[in-house]
Amino acid sequence: MDVSGHIGAILNQKSSDIFSIGPDATVFEAIEMMADKNVGALLVMKGEELVGIISERDYTRKVFIRGKSSKETRVDEIMSSNVSTTKPGESVDECLRLMTEKHIRHLPVVEDGKVIGIISIGDLVKHVISCQSATIAHLESYISGGYSG
Repeated sequence: MDVSGHIGAILNQKSSDIFSIGPDATVFEAIEMMADKNVGALLVMKGEELVGIISERDYTRKVFIRGKSSKETRVDEIMSSNVSTTKPGESVDECLRLMTEKHIRHLPVVEDGKVIGIISIGDLVKHVISCQSATIAHLESYISGGYSG
């Protein structure tokens, strides 16, 4: 499937908010922030440095199922520290491939060593649907004789 576009264009349509938490925060604080911000993951930052990512999946698999306490477990104990990232100029196709291959749902976007946003699998799916809808509308117009050029 050829999906046009690049990550920077998708980021430009989103809020510029980047939600993050420190590695020494508790998992409870992270889950609380995710619920408050209505997001499925937070970047784990030490100042400007990306050191990990924590998701609802990390909480479920590494805290809840194992019977640990979210108020006593630190973010850096369960976060994913080997974080895949992308760049604003990367294609949507490439990011979809990477996220599928690595079974990840969130991809930080980095430019010149600085985190400038985060893309979710949901963002990419919305983009794909939008592209397909535009193509369908264009083809319907062409078929019905309304094509203007």
